[in-house]
Amino acid sequence: MDAPWFARLEPVHAVAGRIRLRYWCRPGMPLEPHRIERAVESLQGVCRVRANRRIQCLVIHYEDGLTDPIRLESALLSLTAPVVSPTAPLPERHGSGLAAVGLSGAVMLLSRWLPLWLRLPLTLLTALPVAGEAVQDLFRKGISSHVLEALAVIISIGRRDYFAANTTIFLLALGEYLEHTIERRSDELLKHLLHPADAEIWVERGGVEILVSAREVQMGETVIAATGTVIPVDGTVLGGEALVNEATMTGESVPVVRRRGDPALSGTLVEEGRIRIYAEKVGHHAAAARIADFVEQSLNVKSHTQLEASQLADRLVPMVLGLSAGTWAVSQDWNRVAAVLQADYSCALKLATPVAFKSCMYRAGKTGMLVKGAGALERLAEADTVVFDKTGTLTCGDLEVTDSIAFDAAFTSEDLINLAASVEEHYFHPLAIAVVEAAERLPHQQHFNHKEVEFIVAHGVASVIDDKRIVVGSRHFLEEHEGIAIAPQTQVIESLKRQGKTLLYIGFGGELLGVLGLKDRLRHNSADTVARLRSLGIERIYMLTGDHEDRAREMAELLGLDGYHAELLPEDKARILQELSAQGARIAFVGDGINDAPALSGAHVGIAMHQGAEIARLAADITLLEDDIARVADARALALSTRGLIDSNFRLTVGLNTAILSAAAFGWLSPVAASLLHNGSTIAILLRALSGGARVVSAGQSSNQAPGDQHGKPDLKQEVRHKIG
Repeated sequence: MDAPWFARLEPVHAVAGRIRLRYWCRPGMPLEPHRIERAVESLQGVCRVRANRRIQCLVIHYEDGLTDPIRLESALLSLTAPVVSPTAPLPERHGSGLAAVGLSGAVMLLSRWLPLWLRLPLTLLTALPVAGEAVQDLFRKGISSHVLEALAVIISIGRRDYFAANTTIFLLALGEYLEHTIERRSDELLKHLLHPADAEIWVERGGVEILVSAREVQMGETVIAATGTVIPVDGTVLGGEALVNEATMTGESVPVVRRRGDPALSGTLVEEGRIRIYAEKVGHHAAAARIADFVEQSLNVKSHTQLEASQLADRLVPMVLGLSAGTWAVSQDWNRVAAVLQADYSCALKLATPVAFKSCMYRAGKTGMLVKGAGALERLAEADTVVFDKTGTLTCGDLEVTDSIAFDAAFTSEDLINLAASVEEHYFHPLAIAVVEAAERLPHQQHFNHKEVEFIVAHGVASVIDDKRIVVGSRHFLEEHEGIAIAPQTQVIESLKRQGKTLLYIGFGGELLGVLGLKDRLRHNSADTVARLRSLGIERIYMLTGDHEDRAREMAELLGLDGYHAELLPEDKARILQELSAQGARIAFVGDGINDAPALSGAHVGIAMHQGAEIARLAADITLLEDDIARVADARALALSTRGLIDSNFRLTVGLNTAILSAAAFGWLSPVAASLLHNGSTIAILLRALSGGARVVSAGQSSNQAPGDQHGKPDLKQEVRHKIG
């Protein structure tokens, strides 16, 4: 649940365009300056922000025409942030880590040549950070790996083996620095999934194109994106044509053509051309901003596997301490004891798993899948049942004309489509777009001249052709508003409806001229995706739909599904998933609609399609960044491969450290050698986890990807059944 970020604000100084404020955050709110700056920069009119955490001060530069100090203060007090645990540790600053490595390394190299009276003080000085961490852990957590490391150093100092002590301190500092560097690197990979949009953008206002700040763009405005522009909004192309590089959002390296009716995504680059975009989502509601938020959240989400590995590492620390005590009891050799204390399982077990998850999540984002946390991958690997919502998942979600039936012998089916398209081309609606596209694919295109088009919201369009009124829209529109009789053609209409068709009625001169049947197309690779999911260990695959029973059965048989539920109401989907879960199924639900949100959030793991509704993508655990159902199977393959990488790293960690501990206990390793082997193997495992993400995703991607569905529409000559009543 979101809560106000700031408890209190106190203005310190203000001039035109700039204000300085003291701030106090509420308990549990993020304190990091970069997060505060980013949040404040999202406010309307804010140009740039600087936050100083030490003196709790904000300096905000703003545009006078868009906001003022009073409105800014009000907006800041309303600003919300996800609540975090008050005890959550703050990100460590690692600048001092490199200094510690340099100091301990210098003391180690010089320790053999230093005078005897100076060796002990310098060794104690470099040992202070190790001892300090050990003391903190001892009081907060009990016996930890840091306590073991400090004991090893103390034993070496007690034996006056300053070289061994300094070497151990240096290796510990170097190992910790490299471990944190690798961990930060995995975070940075995720944070660099996207490139920021341009700071300024051209918009149409009052028929004039003007350059404004990207933050000023409002929903419903027309945005102009030309060559070299990063699109700042989500929307639909109104006109023009451009070659758009969508690699930052979909992972597809080949630029795509975007023209009227196509979607436009924020964060994507116009490589060539110029398009006009209707802004549907702006600011923090745009895809690029939402993905950045998801990435930020995913960095703090721990998976069940990660928690188990961390708990196991903590449980193994007393075992290592017991082994060192047993070694002393048997050998009475402090050298062996110090060597045993050098090796433990903690670092590799605690760090390798999150590093592997984050690396794989980054690679997934680059290849078209946004994973909202390690737990999502973990649960997808556990899933044994996949349930698809039909429309927009197994089917494209885009309607196309399949039937053109004229009830007047003077008109052909092609005439009917051309008539409808002549008036529908001015209307921005999925049905209108489908009719216009159908006309464009006809062998004999014809445009009928008409008068001004009248738009009747939620009903249809009307105009005049050859002094006769033409209306195109719903049955209710024609019957109730236009007084056109539909009943004489009930038999044909009911037949089309039983086939799951969406119907568009055309009236001309006060009579029902004809009807167009439109149908959602099955994706070209739906069957291949279902088969691939089975090969990846999915035991049962079901489909949920509101379609008629006959249509649902036909599709289920065509795809080879295990079952289906037809003629469902929106609330039925979540109920069916609950019933399957009660039977022990671990369900991955794939959907895209607003009514899919309860099912997406209630399933073991929810997957939202790229073109899905906003609430569906928010509710899902995994969001596809491109409109390709094959990515569902890719996500499953990625989850399985990630689990395999983590399992193999776990076996390596346990095997290598057990071998080091055994060799140290038998006296085959000196403390320096044990420390070198332990830290070296830990770094190697972390590097394997970091680089393993690339191998995992490349292995997870399907090798038979086909072009996008939008390019695979057949010629209307082969699809439309020409019928004349």
